[in-house]
Amino acid sequence: MARARLTLDTREKSKNSNGLYPIILRIFHRKPRMVRMDKYTSKDGWDDSRMELKKSAVANKELDITAINLELYDKLHIAKSIIHGLGKTLNDITVDILIENIKKAWDDILESELKKNFSNSLTINDWCKVLVERKLKEQEPGTAKWYADSIRAVTKFNNEQPIKFFHLNVTFLKEFEAEHRAKGNSNNTISAYLRGLSAVYNSAIKEDKFEPEKNPFHFYKIPSSKRTKKKALPKENFTTIRKLNYPVGSNLFHVKNYLLSMFNCRGMNLIDLAKLRVKDIQNDRIFYGRSKTDDPLSVKITKEFHDILVYYVSGKEPCDFIFPIGYDGSVTNFKKYRSDRRLVNKLCKIIAKDAKLNVPLTSYYVRHSWATIAKNMGIPTEIISEGLGHHSLKTTEIYLRSFDNRVLDDANDLVVA
Repeated sequence: MARARLTLDTREKSKNSNGLYPIILRIFHRKPRMVRMDKYTSKDGWDDSRMELKKSAVANKELDITAINLELYDKLHIAKSIIHGLGKTLNDITVDILIENIKKAWDDILESELKKNFSNSLTINDWCKVLVERKLKEQEPGTAKWYADSIRAVTKFNNEQPIKFFHLNVTFLKEFEAEHRAKGNSNNTISAYLRGLSAVYNSAIKEDKFEPEKNPFHFYKIPSSKRTKKKALPKENFTTIRKLNYPVGSNLFHVKNYLLSMFNCRGMNLIDLAKLRVKDIQNDRIFYGRSKTDDPLSVKITKEFHDILVYYVSGKEPCDFIFPIGYDGSVTNFKKYRSDRRLVNKLCKIIAKDAKLNVPLTSYYVRHSWATIAKNMGIPTEIISEGLGHHSLKTTEIYLRSFDNRVLDDANDLVVA
């Protein structure tokens, strides 16, 4: 029966220029043969009984001992597997043919690994840059930032090294999650990062940039975002806000009007309010496209909203922004909008204090408030779809779109009256 083992070729003529000896695979099949492994060490650096390099040896101090020993073990295992697999066929072949088959098996494994590396040379970081640029061109800076922030967090976890697609696996994702839990990060933060990573990863698959052997996101469950406490004000709080008096033209004057305008527009988001232009007003309605979904929406202008608009549209052209917080949706002005939004939310805290609301008021309270007030007033759940109580706003928006404007206008009149 043929035999194979790893050993050190300690013949003097085999030493290299550094005085080290080569590691060899010794094959015996009727007669002995040696195959050099292209690895060298000293006599003290080799453990012949364990057939591996010693970590403690001076000659091995600059080497990645674990990786080399694993490579040597794999090659020995392949050789032994071939010998075992050939069985009685060994009787019909020479030792040279046996070695030729072993070397071919090694080359096939190497070629496979090389092909895998070359064919998957694109990194998640590289692909993320493509997506970020695309989103910026599509005027979606928020999504671009989400992608970039997610991949930045994952790269930091990976010791600031770019991540190849085929290196991403379930273990990596679990370790990333564990690392952030150890830092005290919330489910929502971890989920946001991993959903961003998943979006980048899966988009590469969809666009044929990468074909995984196994998609890790099919076997790893991203932590669920916890439902945040509803940020809703009762109807009487809006009555209190209405009664607040601030100097006309002051920042607090404007922010108070933003809150009431969003409330009168069925809980419009601040970014959509900021994008409104005079031309969006048509007869007794205001038309706009939701920034989140790009869905066209139409809202009847209530009396209170009309009175607010009279102040803001006076002397303006059709293409002018209605409110001072005007945002054109471009990447260039996104940073300014975020700065304006921070100021608005800072001033909301002052308004809450002046109105004695005892809540950390932000512009986002308005959307939740409209839906919650509508529900408490008995407006059909089908119309408001549980307001913003869902894990996702998409369900709410789908339900709202399914009713005609008359039904929505009647519901809005009941809420803001």
